[in-house]
Amino acid sequence: MINPEVTIEKLNQFSKGSMAEHLDIEITELGSDYIVAKMPVNHKTKQPLGLLHGGASVALAETLGSVAAFSCIDTSKQQAVGLEINANHIRSVTEGFVYGRAEPLHIGRATQVWEIKIKNEQGKLVCVSRITVAVLDKK
Repeated sequence: MINPEVTIEKLNQFSKGSMAEHLDIEITELGSDYIVAKMPVNHKTKQPLGLLHGGASVALAETLGSVAAFSCIDTSKQQAVGLEINANHIRSVTEGFVYGRAEPLHIGRATQVWEIKIKNEQGKLVCVSRITVAVLDKK
């Protein structure tokens, strides 16, 4: 599944200069079939009412799903690009951190499907998302 040569440090470095860096998303855990990241709930990720912005949750989910897909392919020959993402927002968050965990539902030759569950610091479900990623041969 996830390439054993992939490390947390490489994944965080890969996100430099991107939305993930702007939102302070940090990969914190990496297993053979999952990836975990955290994101602060702060002025960058809240909407005007002081709640975690749904778009920030989707950005965390898309970051995790994309990074996970990237970690499962031969990047010298292939690239992974998002096709579709959806999200259900379950609970609001006003402070602290949220933690997303991406796990594969399908790893195929041409597509991957990842489920991302985002939880608050108390372990309560905040958002559940699913992303479909296309795996394309580089030209």
